[in-house]
Amino acid sequence: MIASASPAGKGPVGTGRAPLGKGPSPITEGPQQQAQVDPLAAVRAPGDPPWDVYLTGTVFLDIIFTGLDSAPVRGTESWARGMGSSPGGVANMATALARLGLRTSLAAAFGDDHYGEYCWDALEQGEGIDLSQSRTVPGWHSPVTVSMAYEGERTMVSHGHEPPPEETAPACPPHARAAVASLVPGERASWIAQAAAKGTRIFADVGWDDTGAWDLAGLADLEHCEAFLPNAAEAMRYTGADCPRAAARALTAYVPVAVVTLGAEGAYAVDRRTGETAEVPAIAVEALDPTGAGDVFVAGFVTGTLAGWPLADRVAFAGLTAALSVQEFGGSLSAPGWSEIAAWWEKVRSVDGQDPAALRRYAFLSGLLPRGAARPWPRRRAVPTIGFRRSA
Repeated sequence: MIASASPAGKGPVGTGRAPLGKGPSPITEGPQQQAQVDPLAAVRAPGDPPWDVYLTGTVFLDIIFTGLDSAPVRGTESWARGMGSSPGGVANMATALARLGLRTSLAAAFGDDHYGEYCWDALEQGEGIDLSQSRTVPGWHSPVTVSMAYEGERTMVSHGHEPPPEETAPACPPHARAAVASLVPGERASWIAQAAAKGTRIFADVGWDDTGAWDLAGLADLEHCEAFLPNAAEAMRYTGADCPRAAARALTAYVPVAVVTLGAEGAYAVDRRTGETAEVPAIAVEALDPTGAGDVFVAGFVTGTLAGWPLADRVAFAGLTAALSVQEFGGSLSAPGWSEIAAWWEKVRSVDGQDPAALRRYAFLSGLLPRGAARPWPRRRAVPTIGFRRSA
């Protein structure tokens, strides 16, 4: 297990909480200022699709309260020591992909209100995400989630209305190397089959099956997917297996690559086509807020897959990015970029007594990170509140 050195010399990463007296800092770097790492540089060629990843879904405005000592108590008022605002929902995944250097296109409906305008600007201008497939829906207000983070967990309250059916996604998805889909039991999304027919590689996760059926036949779009990334509980319920590793192996009867996340134990993956298996332990951290960590894990795995890395490197990288994200608050607020990854790699190698085998597990990072990529970590890119007026 790697023992990490923390940012700003505050003790081992994941063992000391970051100061909670202040909310996230104002924007300090945009896409053009981040460490310029293109993980797909070695595989890019003329005639490639214009986008590395396409995804569609619902964008929420997330308002995250941090620094709560305990859960809110009925009939009382709680004060939070910090607060952040950021685009959430599908924006968590889009942001995680874009910060890892993938050319990301998002199709989403945005509310015709200040919240929608803020989310659009934060994604397009702040993160460099293509929104040409997105649209603002007249008269429709943005869905909102309020998240309260405490004791390593979070409680959320959401409100919103479904956009008009014709606003959910474009009729024909753009050509992309890959797409990320969230499968819904009992439903088909026509865009998934269309994208797969164009050669787009589909990566899918799934939410909790509220119907209680847990029937893989209900995940009809799984037939179009290259990889399926459920958590351990989901994988075991869908397959009836008594352990997550057996569940992963069973899932490869339905999809070429199965990756099952094991929480604090890491992740286990099986590739039916090559016969590879990989199990990578988690990096020990103290989770401040797990919001969006699953999205960050998927983004890391997609990045490594498109870059052609070995299965174990893909799983390790996905776990690393997720571990970095849970040490900060918020969904898209906490998604790491290459600056954070470089700073982490520089720090852990400076700690005496590291397990050489653990360091070798992440040695592939050395070939990816240019000199000077590391910057003070953690960095935050979102503003804590909405509507600050720019000075003239």
